[in-house]
Amino acid sequence: MPQSLPVLTESFSSLSDRYEALICDVWGVLHNGVVVTRAANIALAAARKRGLAVVMLTNAPRMPEEIARFIAHLGGTDDAWDAIVSSGGTTRRLMEGKGARPFHHIGPKRDVSIFAGLAAVATELASAEYVLCSGLFDDETETAEDYRPQLEAMLARGMEMICANPDIVVERGHRLIPCGGAVADLYERMGGPVTWVGKPHPLVYTYAQQAIEARLGRPVAKERILAIGDALRTDIAGAAAYGVDSLLVLDGIHSNELGPAGKDFSPAAVEAFLRTTERRPTHVTVALKD
Repeated sequence: MPQSLPVLTESFSSLSDRYEALICDVWGVLHNGVVVTRAANIALAAARKRGLAVVMLTNAPRMPEEIARFIAHLGGTDDAWDAIVSSGGTTRRLMEGKGARPFHHIGPKRDVSIFAGLAAVATELASAEYVLCSGLFDDETETAEDYRPQLEAMLARGMEMICANPDIVVERGHRLIPCGGAVADLYERMGGPVTWVGKPHPLVYTYAQQAIEARLGRPVAKERILAIGDALRTDIAGAAAYGVDSLLVLDGIHSNELGPAGKDFSPAAVEAFLRTTERRPTHVTVALKD
């Protein structure tokens, strides 16, 4: 583990000359599920004006066009990115490859766009050959443990689970809400086979780099790509595994871990927080701003 800690960066513009492209998280950086962070929207749009390619990379189990509509609904503008790569869109590609094999869906109805129109048909667990998990049916009241009996039945049959959202939790306003990753993590710990789609796993980063190179019309070296995110487990670990630099946004999912009362972004509190983790970002900032 490197001994040196990243210095707190005040503004993204001080870093932008080092990079040709950004892979930016959506939920936690651009918005919190309730409102768009205006400064982040402006910073990403400014990066594009300086010639950087910007690809939004999200673990949301929905199609890219739905992500774009949701950002607009929260007040964001589409000049902040060139493309969106989502776990939902990537999962759909994997399911297309499985053809007409029946599957069982664990997750809310809002995620059905992942498989709408595919040859495969959603069915009851007893008739399914594999399981798609995009979330909890009711993430306001349920936890992963509520699914243990269902997971035990799946485990007995050795059923594969495709997890379309590896996030364990996500911020919704000022609350932490469980995601599909919590169910998949429990199933994997029980011994079940899980195919993880999304950060920190490499497939979505490969698609993001392809989108970057399509936008710029040429290959881009990994050392010229910066990944931005607020979660150590997904954004920072994923960037490190893929071989690109990272910028950790502190006022996100980890904000309550900084200082005894949370949200202490002083240099001392940031240093203490970073020393608690081996997932070391290249740069840190309180919030993304130009």
